[in-house]
Amino acid sequence: MDLDAYFHDELEDHARVLSDTRAQLQGPFKEMLNAWETCIRKGGKLLFFGNGGSASDAQHLSAELVVRFVSNRAPIASIALNTDTSAITAGGNDLGYDQIFARQIEALGKPGDVAVGLSTSGTSPNIVAALKMARDKGLVATAFTGRDGGVLPDLADPLLIVPATSTRRIQEMHITLGHMLCGALEQSLELV
Repeated sequence: MDLDAYFHDELEDHARVLSDTRAQLQGPFKEMLNAWETCIRKGGKLLFFGNGGSASDAQHLSAELVVRFVSNRAPIASIALNTDTSAITAGGNDLGYDQIFARQIEALGKPGDVAVGLSTSGTSPNIVAALKMARDKGLVATAFTGRDGGVLPDLADPLLIVPATSTRRIQEMHITLGHMLCGALEQSLELV
């Protein structure tokens, strides 16, 4: 292995995806921020959910909003559905893994809340089911994804589709865009 080449190739690939993301997602980013801001201003909450690395991102972004991102400020109502191990394991056992987030949205979501699914492929059955439930219950169904968007273009609006095929590059942009949204939300709500 040529470690120097690997180091430079990885950073070059990251820079390419960053450049493509900058060129393609400014409009959808503004739409996502508007959905989040409208929800919070009306007393709603953001419900994040994902699997694996996307679960970590969901939990991370929710914590940034509930606790703080840039400065001390009032909390922003948010929850990561993938952090409740009892609900996840009971739902997986009793209803099937594809229903673990849909069931929580059915129980906790209210019209006007924003469901935020994270799926690098856009085809994760439990993310798809949760977004369908969100729409059925009157939530705003939104998502972060990559590749060609999978089935999420028909389920989520706004939708951030990172223009990449590599899971790691998609996740890198998800957390970058998520951080940007947290910062922009704090500013738009004048909490900074």
